Amino acid sequence: MQKFPPVVRTIAELRASVAAWRAEGARIGLVPTMGALHKGHLSLVSEVAQKTDKIIVSIFVNPTQFGPGEDLDDYPRQETEDRKKLAATSASLIFAPPAKAMYQHGHCTSVTLSGISNILEGAARPGHFDGVATIVSKLLLQTLPDVAIFGEKDYQQLAVIRQIVRDLDIPVEIMAGTLVREHDGLAFSSRNAYLDTKQRRIASCLNTILKKLVAEVRAGKPCRDAEATATSALLEAGFLSVDYVSIADQITLQPVDNAQAGAQVLAVARIGGVRLLDNMAIEAPKAPHI
Repeated sequence: MQKFPPVVRTIAELRASVAAWRAEGARIGLVPTMGALHKGHLSLVSEVAQKTDKIIVSIFVNPTQFGPGEDLDDYPRQETEDRKKLAATSASLIFAPPAKAMYQHGHCTSVTLSGISNILEGAARPGHFDGVATIVSKLLLQTLPDVAIFGEKDYQQLAVIRQIVRDLDIPVEIMAGTLVREHDGLAFSSRNAYLDTKQRRIASCLNTILKKLVAEVRAGKPCRDAEATATSALLEAGFLSVDYVSIADQITLQPVDNAQAGAQVLAVARIGGVRLLDNMAIEAPKAPHI
């Protein structure tokens, strides 16, 4: 019989559970999510279990990271199904607070960072990373975990979170969770459920086109030319628009002209009102054996 992880709604309940675990000497892991869990989320629970004894999975659709006209109201909310899925994992507790618990009346503080949060996703979605930085900072302070894990699918988000943890001296290890893909290479995402059959076939081209870009850059194609070629290929494949295809430094996410030392390609393309994110490492060529 499956054992369902208990659900707590208040910060006080959450902290009481954490305090009890700490008294037992347990190491604590945090998996922040917005729910609508899929294999990618569940893999994060498995990965963080390798380093911790107790695992908190937070489920909270954070309103401050959605901009005007984005899908806050339509974002899938399916806590009952999420809890069933987590019953088959090592999750110890689900923290699913209401918005009023996370943003109390009169809340007027936010975490803002410059540089890395103002490019790519930050430029396409102004204010998005302020919302991410604020809610992640709150979750880290509420749970005080030893390890928190974030998926590599949202590569820029991971970089932003690492930056705020360094800058604010938050004592937590940030772990990168492996990007998990569906059978055709499309990165798992809660928003994939919005796609119809035709759009889903087109969406799978994103992974294929990025793989081709990586191969071309490693073969010596100039970065800007490779970005332009990939953008054209995405539009020809049926995407409605392309927000960006960027070959960037893996830490700063600033564009690089030469990827021979290694880089990251980050891309966002739109189809059927859905923004699909993906990224892929461009590894430096291995030195020949002598």
